[in-house]
Amino acid sequence: MALSVGCSRLGRVCLSQRQLLSRVLAPPCGRFQVATRSVLRPPAVPLYHLAGLRPFSSGSGDQRKQLVVVGIPNPLLWLRSRVYYFLIRAYFDRDFSIQEFTKGARQAFTIVSTLLSQCNFDALKELVVDEVLQVVKEKCSALPESHKMALAADSDEIMYLTPGDVGIYYDDNGRKFVSILMRFWYLTSVHLPEESTDGTKVFQIVLGDDSAKDSKRLLTAIYEFRREFTKGVEPDWIITRIEHSKLLE
Repeated sequence: MALSVGCSRLGRVCLSQRQLLSRVLAPPCGRFQVATRSVLRPPAVPLYHLAGLRPFSSGSGDQRKQLVVVGIPNPLLWLRSRVYYFLIRAYFDRDFSIQEFTKGARQAFTIVSTLLSQCNFDALKELVVDEVLQVVKEKCSALPESHKMALAADSDEIMYLTPGDVGIYYDDNGRKFVSILMRFWYLTSVHLPEESTDGTKVFQIVLGDDSAKDSKRLLTAIYEFRREFTKGVEPDWIITRIEHSKLLE
């Protein structure tokens, strides 16, 4: 069931979320704000991902499970991304740090995915470009409640995240942009029909003893963040792409 709050409370919640997002990717990385500019999109490049490891504990015993997300990194893409990070620091933002950006992207993903699950599109207007927001609004409106709930990624359930494609490009008016694509792996306890999530993995998490098990499904999502570096423009990041595999397609 989608989450909801009263009107007066919603105003306070949205305000705190905007304030948080302003700090999530705050300078040197910038902050989120509405930006509906037309830009030239960078060419798509296949994603790569590394290995991630996270333990689970039962809370009532010493039994622990470990989940490993494994992939083979593409050395050319890895090197290409490092070159782009250097160029960003050299020509756009000398204080840029991909480590700090990744931390901010994790928080932003948690907030935005939760707003999506609540169908709180008014709050998303400040965080996502209009074209993308319109698309996800139409898709979310047609989703069953279970799929809406599965969109929300709790911070503690994010198993791994990694930067993917990085782009530096200009539009026809000479404006300068940087885009960074992030990929996330997160667990959800929401029951999803098997036919709607074909290809995803299901894990049994032991809680106390073998008679009490919690089934969790590992889902993936892709978010792209963009910032304009044209002189005189506010240093704001905004989301220009949202994909939740098997949910928003």
